[in-house]
Amino acid sequence: MSTRRDQGSSIRGVPMWLRVLLPAALILIWLTGAAIGGPYFGRVDEVSSNDRTAYLPTTAEATEVQDRLAGFTEGDAIPAVVVFASDAEIGADALETIAARIDAAAAGDLVVGEPSPPIPSEDGRAVQAFVPLDGDADLGDATVELRDIVADGLPAGIDVYITGPAGFTSDLVGAFAGIDGLLLGVALAAVLLILILVYRSLLLPLAVLATSMFALCVALLTVWWLAKAGVLLLSGQTQGILFILVIGAATDYALLYVARYRDELVRTPHRWTATVRALRGSVEPIVASGGTVIAGLLCLLLSDLRSNSALGPVAAIGIAFAILSALTLLPSVLLALGRTAFWPRRPRFDPDVPEAGAAGGPWARLSRGIARRPRTIWIVTAAVLALGCIGLTQLQASGVPQSELVLGSSEARDGQRVLGEHFPAGSGSPASVIAPEDRLQDAVDVLLAHDGVADVAAIVDRSGMTAPVTEDGVGAFGPPGTPAPEPVVSDGAVLLQATLSDAADSLAAEQTIRDLRASFADAAPGVLVGGSTATDLDTNEASIRDRTLIVPIVLGVILVILMLLLRSVLAPILLTLTTVLSFGTAMGVAALVFEHVLDVPGADPAVPLYGFVFLVALGIDYNIFLMSRVREESLAHGTREGILRGLRLTGGIITSAGLVLAATFTALSVIPVLFLVQIAFIVAFGVLLDTFVVRSLLVPALATDVGRAIWWPSKLSRGER
Repeated sequence: MSTRRDQGSSIRGVPMWLRVLLPAALILIWLTGAAIGGPYFGRVDEVSSNDRTAYLPTTAEATEVQDRLAGFTEGDAIPAVVVFASDAEIGADALETIAARIDAAAAGDLVVGEPSPPIPSEDGRAVQAFVPLDGDADLGDATVELRDIVADGLPAGIDVYITGPAGFTSDLVGAFAGIDGLLLGVALAAVLLILILVYRSLLLPLAVLATSMFALCVALLTVWWLAKAGVLLLSGQTQGILFILVIGAATDYALLYVARYRDELVRTPHRWTATVRALRGSVEPIVASGGTVIAGLLCLLLSDLRSNSALGPVAAIGIAFAILSALTLLPSVLLALGRTAFWPRRPRFDPDVPEAGAAGGPWARLSRGIARRPRTIWIVTAAVLALGCIGLTQLQASGVPQSELVLGSSEARDGQRVLGEHFPAGSGSPASVIAPEDRLQDAVDVLLAHDGVADVAAIVDRSGMTAPVTEDGVGAFGPPGTPAPEPVVSDGAVLLQATLSDAADSLAAEQTIRDLRASFADAAPGVLVGGSTATDLDTNEASIRDRTLIVPIVLGVILVILMLLLRSVLAPILLTLTTVLSFGTAMGVAALVFEHVLDVPGADPAVPLYGFVFLVALGIDYNIFLMSRVREESLAHGTREGILRGLRLTGGIITSAGLVLAATFTALSVIPVLFLVQIAFIVAFGVLLDTFVVRSLLVPALATDVGRAIWWPSKLSRGER
């Protein structure tokens, strides 16, 4: 009788109208937010940009050059390099046809400024032309239209390629084209399948997925308007990560709440009481877990690269709405559905039923095994993980060529290869050199003296027309015997274009840019070097600086949060060390897979940074889920028994959460962008490693071996509870 009285006491004083109105109002609020935010999935391209220059630090030399280019040319143009190639020599008639097709393209709306005349190669088997495309146009459609125009009516045997900055940007646009439909579809399908297997129900997985999707809709709505206002920068890469993080995190938090709610439905006949108790048990770990991820992500604001600093708040907003959805929408939906949500395996009220895992099962057996030999288990596990870290010596994360960013077929990549066979390898993406007018001759001398520079030209018309520069300097503009055109002068400076001997996206070309900048600093102070190669160089160097700065700060922030949550110093230190060890193993294995299995050309310097932030923040999630429950059980049963009970009670739910998060990140690999595929593998593998090895074996065994001292310096470490 007293049991029933206790069960009813939690709803006594709460009027029925409030128990109905509150969840109904919360559901209505989320429905409204999702209805408004849903249509914005198709509008992300209105506020996003995949231009790498837009994400450089404002202090980068390439950024300064990019900002000043508008003073030398009219309009906001992105150059496309049109390459015509044939196995035989291209004759005079074919050259006339090519010139006519270029003129036809220039007559349309997609071209701004004057295209260059067709430029034959020395071997006569290729022709190139530079066509400035409207930077505000859809480059995916623009390059297709340009190709159709210039290829129309060409003689048989001549192949056409669109490459250069416009071509590679078009590749990226095409790669991200399926991000709304394909990425979401694959991620949601994977999560739905796992949830059905976990719950053996259809209604409950749909409720959990609705929680994730509603959180994503509202997060996207918020991010869209912030990007529209210029507060945030959004790219296809950031958008993809936002989708995956919100779906994965919201589902993980939902799984934790559902487990608590189901347990409480067994112990009380009242849905309201079960909801209140489940929220009490879930709020702290979910908020602490999500707060840890948010704190780690916001550390990216310290990045010099705007692509990194923009991801931090965008992803943090997504995690915040994932937390809110899991703690407001899901409880409201499950309160309305009650036990029906779990159909056909409805939990029945039975306060005398044994707790999860008490009667046996894999987690009970594992906990008993850890109790018998904790030291052996954690030492062997740590040694195996340390062995995996050896692969870090194979990690090549100094950058990848722009031509390798998009996986699969690429017309721009093929065109760049053909261009390099017939012209200087750097044709199509010259370095932009801005020199003070009184230092022009010095700048020209430095450029022509470097073996990495094939030729130099100067902008002589605001339409973008260039004239060659030789060792005789500015007096040699134009054909011999004709008046030399004057270079365009803007703010007392002249713009030179230096065609590099090596492919513009190669490491050799980047070294040429370094050498030129060093030479200019001595021989021609005030000269700036920009362009696509300089952008790649400045991006890579900024990424390396970011890694060095942000990694220790993320560790420090997470350590402080764990100390506050667990009221301990030693436990957070050990948990952080295990997570770092897990990250090292994941990166080591990933390096071996990239090098020897996937045969990819290295990695972007931001890959280890993103992998670290995601894996450390998300890996700590599972340690928080486990150790917060361990602390709760230790207060009631003592540390040793509390550790084993915590493992037994959280084993199934954390394993399910790990599978869900790994599946969602794996879905990133459907976007054919090297960076995202690498992040997908690193995070998915690392999460599974955390779930099945670190959290299941290393942490419980280490905590058991250390004993109650793990709670030092709290009273719990002295046996006081």
